[in-house]
Amino acid sequence: MADFHQGGSIATLHNLTDRPIEALEEELRIFAASKPMGLILPSLYSELEGPALSNIIDQLTEANYLSDIIIGLDQADRRQFEHAREFFSRLPQKTHILWNDGDNLRALDRELEAEGLSPREAGKGRNVWFCMGYALGCKHLDVFGLHDCDILTYRRDLPARLLYPLVHPNFHFKYSKGYYARIDGDKLSGRVTRLFVTPLLRALKKMVGPLDYLEYMDSFRYPLSGEFALDRDLAACVRIPSDWGLEVGLLSEVYRNTARHQICQVDIADQYDHKHQDLSADDAAKGLAKMSSDIAKSLYRKLGTEGIALSDSFFRSLKATYLRIALDFVEMYYFDAKLNGLAFNRHAEEAAIEVFAKSIMEAGEQFRSNPLETPFIPNWKRVLSALPDFTTRLHEAVDKDNQR
Repeated sequence: MADFHQGGSIATLHNLTDRPIEALEEELRIFAASKPMGLILPSLYSELEGPALSNIIDQLTEANYLSDIIIGLDQADRRQFEHAREFFSRLPQKTHILWNDGDNLRALDRELEAEGLSPREAGKGRNVWFCMGYALGCKHLDVFGLHDCDILTYRRDLPARLLYPLVHPNFHFKYSKGYYARIDGDKLSGRVTRLFVTPLLRALKKMVGPLDYLEYMDSFRYPLSGEFALDRDLAACVRIPSDWGLEVGLLSEVYRNTARHQICQVDIADQYDHKHQDLSADDAAKGLAKMSSDIAKSLYRKLGTEGIALSDSFFRSLKATYLRIALDFVEMYYFDAKLNGLAFNRHAEEAAIEVFAKSIMEAGEQFRSNPLETPFIPNWKRVLSALPDFTTRLHEAVDKDNQR
């Protein structure tokens, strides 16, 4: 059972009563009459063959408050795309599959490239961005939710709780962020959040002093969760990062475009488990080493726009401050794990911190050598300014693929 503590600068909506999902969905069906909802699922083809996605689709067949489900399919050839069409065909909602590797969407991408608007990197950010543009072309949709396709512990109350704050007629939220505890079997998970992001934010607050942006970021209980919902006005305004800093970069965009009282975080799962990335201690270009470096650069870029001077000495001090705070967190998590009967590997925790400390310095060096780097994809307002009919033609291309 969750606590009811409110901390930081955004509202926290807890799971206090284990409210029956049927009651929640009944309200959502009523709200959907005035605020239709869609769900975005960015997926690799390999996830269709994994252990999680089939259950997710089974669960979503009961979510009859959703009018549309938009699936971004990556790394699929023609045969795999046809299999995906069959795989998702049991969904009762209107289902749209964006075959990102198909000829029709590739042709549109080349148009974007000619205008300097194409996503530069393949990956989840590019997939989410195209799905967001397609969702904006669904004129009947007011609110979009999004979650990953590798959630092993998925239940259909996850999207219901995520979307509820944006469609309730007496609420004023434009963005909701999911949070949960990451428990992998009998041990704590979520290393990048627990041992990197939160300690790094606390270290930055200690060094920089009071700063609204850092207070905002430190308000999120799980800033790296891949689950969020937003209304169509905000979806048109935010830029989507194309690197591993996707979640942190998107939170920064929400901060820039939305008032604090229009943002909330929601407890969406008692248990949450999905596929895990390797630490990749020996290769900074892979795994959690790469993820932590991209996250750090995302924070540095935002601090730069806030007028904070970031020098070599700043990064050296930041590393030392981070290390002290992160090691203190290890002690706190040890106590927490033992009280709850969970296994705890102190050596593995501290080994991860050592990798993350290197990322702080490497990200600092990369930022200093290229402070103008912007891995953001242009927002959809800019795209539609340059190519006013683009979402219409995106819909036509998707329809063409799906009618074969």
